[in-house]
Amino acid sequence: MLARITPINAAAAKPEGQPQTMDGFLAQVERRAYRTALMTTRRAADALDIVQDAMLQLVQYYRTRPQEEWRLLFQRILNNRLMDWHRQQTRQRKWFWQSARVDDDESDDPMLAVADEKDINPADLLARARDVERVIHLLEALPLRQRQAFTLRAWEGFDVAATAQAMECSEGSVKTHYFRALQSLRAALSDDEASQQNNPGGEKP
Repeated sequence: MLARITPINAAAAKPEGQPQTMDGFLAQVERRAYRTALMTTRRAADALDIVQDAMLQLVQYYRTRPQEEWRLLFQRILNNRLMDWHRQQTRQRKWFWQSARVDDDESDDPMLAVADEKDINPADLLARARDVERVIHLLEALPLRQRQAFTLRAWEGFDVAATAQAMECSEGSVKTHYFRALQSLRAALSDDEASQQNNPGGEKP
């Protein structure tokens, strides 16, 4: 039986290779899914509910599908649940974030699209961060679609085509969102490095 996720077991779950059962697969992905949901909701209870719903939908509708399809199917369900949550929050507040409207534009930018594979290695980018929590903080500040594209491409290791399927958008849009995320993260980390060089001892001015 699928166990209820809690902050404790979500943090403790560790990938252990190819899952043999649906329960094994869910145990493998729940930690990252929880962290991904938490970056969007910033509320533990909402993040847990979203991940739980995504897992239940996967079990209910796709349990009999081939194991190699589970990962992409789960990411698609999770992203859809996060998009639903985001839209619901926007409606409840009765106002719209201008940055979110611009970022959700799925039109392809050919100048940005060509930069996806040629831009800096995301692993090198993340290695420049002082700690993991700093990276999480920077990702939380990104617009939703940029955060989704970066998480799927850099963390989950999806290629452009698989990311487009999970996000249900065009490959060009994936490249655009991903490139914009890289730009924002690179700028923020460059500011961190400059501050550290100007204040190497960490003393407050």
